Amino acid sequence: MEKETPVSVHIQDNYRYIQKQCEGCADILIRPMKLGEEKKVSCFVVYIEVAVSNMTLQDSVIGKLINKLWTVPDQEMHDFLKNNSLGISDVKQLDTMEEAMKAMLAGNAVLFVDGYEKGVKIASKGYPGMGVMKAESEKVLRGSNEGFSDSVKINTALIRKRVRSTGMKVKEIPVGERTDTMTALVYMEELVYPQLLEEIEKRLGEFEIDGILESGMLEQLTEGNWSSLFPQFQTTERPDRAAMEILDGRIILICDNSPVALILPTTFNSFLKVSEDRYNRFGIVSFQRMLRYLAAFLALLLSGTYLAVIRFHTQILPTNLLLSFAEARQGVPFSSLIEVIFMELSFELIREAGVRMPGPLGGTIGIVGGLIIGDAAVSANLVSPMSVVVVAMSALCSFAIPNEEFSAPFRLLKFGFIILGGNLGIFGISLGLYWLAGHLSGLTSFKIPYLMPFVGADLNGYHDERDSLIRAPFYLLRRRPIFSRRDQRIRLKEEKNRVR
Repeated sequence: MEKETPVSVHIQDNYRYIQKQCEGCADILIRPMKLGEEKKVSCFVVYIEVAVSNMTLQDSVIGKLINKLWTVPDQEMHDFLKNNSLGISDVKQLDTMEEAMKAMLAGNAVLFVDGYEKGVKIASKGYPGMGVMKAESEKVLRGSNEGFSDSVKINTALIRKRVRSTGMKVKEIPVGERTDTMTALVYMEELVYPQLLEEIEKRLGEFEIDGILESGMLEQLTEGNWSSLFPQFQTTERPDRAAMEILDGRIILICDNSPVALILPTTFNSFLKVSEDRYNRFGIVSFQRMLRYLAAFLALLLSGTYLAVIRFHTQILPTNLLLSFAEARQGVPFSSLIEVIFMELSFELIREAGVRMPGPLGGTIGIVGGLIIGDAAVSANLVSPMSVVVVAMSALCSFAIPNEEFSAPFRLLKFGFIILGGNLGIFGISLGLYWLAGHLSGLTSFKIPYLMPFVGADLNGYHDERDSLIRAPFYLLRRRPIFSRRDQRIRLKEEKNRVR
């Protein structure tokens, strides 16, 4: 560990250190000045030009402090900084030059005064940011439309706005040797398992890297099984979803410069829930969840099962349907396996092109591109109409999965099931499902079974099953899920004399 340099009482030593460290940094300004009633006390302020408000403004924190120092008698300035500066504005005393550099690079101004052995960090407006944004990837019909921003401070404030309790803790951890990116663990102290919190902090400290620029990098560096296609962290850009999960005993990991928060631990079932599931009645929520599970199942198996049936098990089809398939395939020069793979790759290309296209043009490209390519391919006898229908249905089902990261494994594994079904029939599909079930059964997220509550439901008295494939009425969801501490599972109590 390198030895730290204390702030010197001699301002020239501090000035030379700052000047050396910031050499060649045109965006970092060093402004010397004379303060005090007689304007004899040498001082200087170092700050990043765009990140700090104008020092002469009366309504800025920096302006208020500097203006006050202009009127303080010279001999009283050191005592004033020591005793009163913290009360006048949002400032902090810094003991070392390394702390001063970190504070300045975080978007604050740092003041050095001749004869004073500490630097003074003065909070300012910070780096430019987009502010509170609208949630785009998790759209809902009911509930708040607020989304996370790129600032870790704003994001923690958005969660605090919803969970107004000092029991909700925010632990900040800097990550990245050169970027010094601030991350924050947000959790409810009385609900979270201490061992889980320790494990997360341990994983964050297990690696050294130049920089962390997005929460996705943290996710890949800290996940337990890196070889699995299935995500072991859940993502969200909604503060209300984050607050909801905190009240269930889970931990939110927020990374500066990223509008996406990580939720951990997680399960297969958690990815198929949306935030408005808590806001709507149990009947429609249960129906929508069954649709999502069916969509995930079809996105994975529909294309592969279609190939298995038409290539190996035609006897299970009605005769009229089989003849219709045969007639539709007349003149197609490729095998059914090749045409399905061709159409699947075409739809994936359309999806990728739609994401990269600017603004509303992306959605238009996806719809029009799919229609044109599908119709042109059928007209040119490159593929059969039924293959287009099956592949389009499979793509539509993948869009019904509410979490983009969770839908990605289904889109990738789909090609494996296409090859297995096209070459081995139902036996190949069964073989793939056997492997997939075995993999998911052994997968955990911070020691929580990934298939909970479909396995290990007895760990929480089978209460987690009430909020799985079918959601029970809200008044029956009395217990928190398995993520929370055992002695804090009760979350809903009712008066005994309530009449139903």
